[in-house]
Amino acid sequence: MALSKEIARQIREMHFGSNWTGSSLKDQLQDLDWKKATISFDSLNSIALLIFHSNYYIDKTLYALKYGKLEAHDKFSFDLPTINSDREWQDFLSKVWGDAEEFAAYIEKMPDEKLWEIMIEEKYGTYYRNFLGIIEHFHYHLGQITLLKKLIKNE
Repeated sequence: MALSKEIARQIREMHFGSNWTGSSLKDQLQDLDWKKATISFDSLNSIALLIFHSNYYIDKTLYALKYGKLEAHDKFSFDLPTINSDREWQDFLSKVWGDAEEFAAYIEKMPDEKLWEIMIEEKYGTYYRNFLGIIEHFHYHLGQITLLKKLIKNE
């Protein structure tokens, strides 16, 4: 299997299921409404905020892949718009699911040789480094989401 196709598979599985860890974002959100997803415990981030933060890097990297410039700033990666209804929650999730699929589809079409090229500027490293970093970062926050969901259920 081509490495680019493997990376795309992992992106899809961490969002939609069947990954090696047995946990995906869709699995974790299955029985979570917008009110529960926006609960914050003390200084902990909400589930919705962690999803926004994780997706921020997918969204901005996808933009960079399409347009050749990276317009991401870590300071904006926690700027979750307020979610006050089920409609807003569903719209938010639709964007996350759509971004994930579009990102995976874009990577899937990429020739493996391109993975080893510099992404935009030297300081960002290779495409491979960025894609792997996004997967690692996402799984890190998926673990937090899983723990927060357990806290919410115990409330």
